[in-house]
Parts: sequence; C-alpha cells; structure tokens
Amino acid sequence: MTALKETTRRPLGHFAERSIAGLLVIAGAGVGFGLLLMLVRFKWGPLYDADHEAAEWFNGLVAPHHPLVTVLQAVTDLGGRPVLIWLVTIAVVSLLIRRQSRLAVYLIITGVGGLILDPSLKALVGRLRPVVDVPITHAPGNSFPSGHALGSFVAYGALLLVFLPAMAPRWRKPAIAIAAVLVALVGLTRIALGVHFVSDVLGGWLLGAAWLGVTAYAFRLWRRERGRPVPPLTEGLEPEAGEEISPAPAEEHVLEHPRSAIAELLVGWVIVFGALYGFGMFVSYHAKGTFLATLDTAVPQWFAERRTDPLTELSWWWSKFGDTHAILLVSLVFCPLVLAIWRRWRPVLFVVLAMFGELSLFLASARVVERPRPPVQNLDGQMPTSSFPSGHIAATICLWSAMAIIVFARTDRWWRWLFVALAVIMPVGVATSRMYRGMHHPTDFMGAILLGALWIGLLYWVVRPNADVHQGNRPAIESGQVHELDDELARAGRED
Repeated sequence: MTALKETTRRPLGHFAERSIAGLLVIAGAGVGFGLLLMLVRFKWGPLYDADHEAAEWFNGLVAPHHPLVTVLQAVTDLGGRPVLIWLVTIAVVSLLIRRQSRLAVYLIITGVGGLILDPSLKALVGRLRPVVDVPITHAPGNSFPSGHALGSFVAYGALLLVFLPAMAPRWRKPAIAIAAVLVALVGLTRIALGVHFVSDVLGGWLLGAAWLGVTAYAFRLWRRERGRPVPPLTEGLEPEAGEEISPAPAEEHVLEHPRSAIAELLVGWVIVFGALYGFGMFVSYHAKGTFLATLDTAVPQWFAERRTDPLTELSWWWSKFGDTHAILLVSLVFCPLVLAIWRRWRPVLFVVLAMFGELSLFLASARVVERPRPPVQNLDGQMPTSSFPSGHIAATICLWSAMAIIVFARTDRWWRWLFVALAVIMPVGVATSRMYRGMHHPTDFMGAILLGALWIGLLYWVVRPNADVHQGNRPAIESGQVHELDDELARAGRED
C-alpha cells in the first residue's frame, strides 16, 4: 500500500513542483511588465533617455543601407498580424480536421487574447512612436507595447506548444531555439526600423510570456483535473496527440526515387524552356505576315478601343488574381489543408514545384525573348519583365490546374467539378484582363498555356501526386462528414 501511495504521489509532486516554478515565471513576467509599464507611463528619465539614444543609434546605422532595410522589413513581416493570423487559422482548421478540438480551442483563446491585449494597452499608455532623423518606415497607432513582439511571442510560442509532440525528440530543442531566435529577430527589427523603442519591445516580450504562461498553465490544470498526466512543457501540451497532429505519419517516402526524379525534372525543365524560347522568338520576331501577327495587332487594339471606366476597374481587380500575392495566398491556404486532410506531402510538393517551376521558366524565357509590350496604352505602366510569356496567366494556369488535379482524384463529391471549372475560368479571366489592359499579346497567352501544359504534365508524370489514392489512402475526415466539424468546439470542454 505504501508503494502504491508513493507511486501516486510522485506524479502529483512533480506536477506541484512544475506548477510552482511555472507560476513564479509567469508572476515574474507579469511583475516585470507592470514595472516597465509604470516607468513608461510616467516617463522615467533614465529609461526615456536610453530609449531615444538607442532609436537614434539604430536609425543612423540602418537608414543608409537600403538592402538591409529590405531584409529587416521581410523579417518584421513574420511578426505582423496577417502572417500570424494566417498561421493560427490554418493550424486551428487543421486541428479540427484531425479532431483535436481541445488544442484548437487553446490556440483560439491564446491568439484572441493577444489580439485584445495589444490595442487596449496601447490606448491605455498612449505613448507616441519614435521620431528619427531619417524615417525608414511607418506604423499606425501608439508605441507601447510592441504588437509585433507580443504577437510573435504568443503565436509562435502557442504553435510550438501544440505541435512539439509531432516532432521527433531530437528536433524539439532545435525547434524551440529557432522559435526563440525568430521572436528575438522580429523584436529587434521593430527597433532597427525606428517604429518602436527598446522598452516597447521588452514590454511586448514580457506581456507575451505572461499571457502564454497563463494559458498554458490553465490547459495543464484542465488536464490535471481530468486525471491526465501533465508532462513538462518541453514535450508539448498533449504528447499523446503526437501521431494525430503529425503532418504525414504514414508516409515513408515523399518520392520513391528522389535522385532520378530530380534528374528528370531538370531535363524536363530544359526541354520546356527550349519550347518556350522557340515559340517566343518566332511570334516575337519571325511571324510577320502570319495569322499570329495579325492576331497580336488586332486584339490589343480592339480592347483599347472599347475601354470604359467600369471595365477598367473590373480588369484591374481580375488581373490581381494572377499576381504574386494572390497566387501565394491561395497556395498557402490550399497546401496546409491538403496536408491536414490527406496526410501526404506529395500533393504539397506537386503544388510547390508547379509554382517554383512556373516562376523560373517565366523569368528565364522573358529574359531571353525580351518581347516589347503591345503598341497600345499599357494601363499598368512600365513593367520590369518583358511581354512573353504572361507570368500572371502562367501562374494562374499552373496553380489552379495543380489544385484541380489533386482534388478531383481525391473526392467523389460534386464540388470537385468546381475546381475543374476554376482551372478554366480563372486563367481565361486573368488573360482577358491582361490583354484588355494592353499588357500582353494573344500569343503571350498561348505561351502561358504552353508553359503550364508542359510543366504540369511533366510534374504529373514525375511526382505522381495522387499515387497514394490508388493505394487506398483516405482523408482524415470524409467529405460527407464535414458538418461534424461544427460539433468539435462544443465537445472541447467535455471529458472524453
């Protein structure tokens, strides 16, 4: 009986020890933030002077170097709301698909709390942003605490706690280190870009640590109350969910023969580039007197003669569906969902290679062909690339075709035909808008079709994105069960 009591008490003792240590850390972060808040609020002289001296020093160091500013802006965007909200939203949807509603609720509560704390405290303190000699960038609102520092600490910390169990033990410490470095870099970029004082960033980190600690501690208490073991935070919030939230636990090899696949893709890329180069040079410089030359002259003029303000506005919006930001956004939503539903990296690899290959083929062929834009008013102004082939149209063709190929083979529901329709409608709409705006000839559209057809065909033959479907792979949640996701949040607070 004594041995049984000792066995029972040992986990309780470990939990109590970890709880006390955790509470001390949370309390320390909270007290530190409160003290810093008071010093900032009452403009304590030494802190005020140190903040302004650091702002001036960073401004003199960074402002003259434009490449450095570009790098800093790219890093700081990783702590911005658009990126963090996308990461948390995709993670929540993926967890719901994998039926891990408790973890999804944890991310929602933690993320929403961070979003509430930032603007409310900024309004309470009312601190103005730094004023520097050479402004580098601009940020709206007040300065204390740094929203990027707070948001990145909370979001990346919460994602790390949720997904640590999906990592092999040897990768957990490196993952924690990478997340810590990323959060530190985001905070430093806010100081270097002149939009926050040092104390703003320190305040954001302290507040983020306190809030993340509170939510993690509450989650651990919830597990303890339901008789579940409470492991160290270095093992994540729910270690037993590791296999369920692992991206592709049953996939042994993304590609069976990766070396030969790489060789085939490289050879294929060269062949596709050769086809684009030959067709592009012909329609650009050697097609005079042919039907293609007549088409390239008549169509841009026909569109230019029929321009109206409403159509011009519509063409601008539709053209945006093919620009880099829209293509990247759709890819960053589609790929994680495919990974969550079918638990395979190969379809994701198919989409990634489709977009990377399209971009490289477009840039290379545009550089060597150097075709002028149509001889009409170019509504988008001077562009850095030449006319052949159309990058907007080619990217739209490759993305939506790749998505249709993946979805059509993986479900028998009626909405798979929607992806097939979009694979036609989206490129045609983008092509029409680009020609209407005087940015491309009809044969540029043909070049985009040639690029998309050859490259997607090559990838389908080499990567075989739907090979697992023929082996009996099924999604984590069947298409007919999607409505069940609505009940997952309601079950989150109940005992299993």
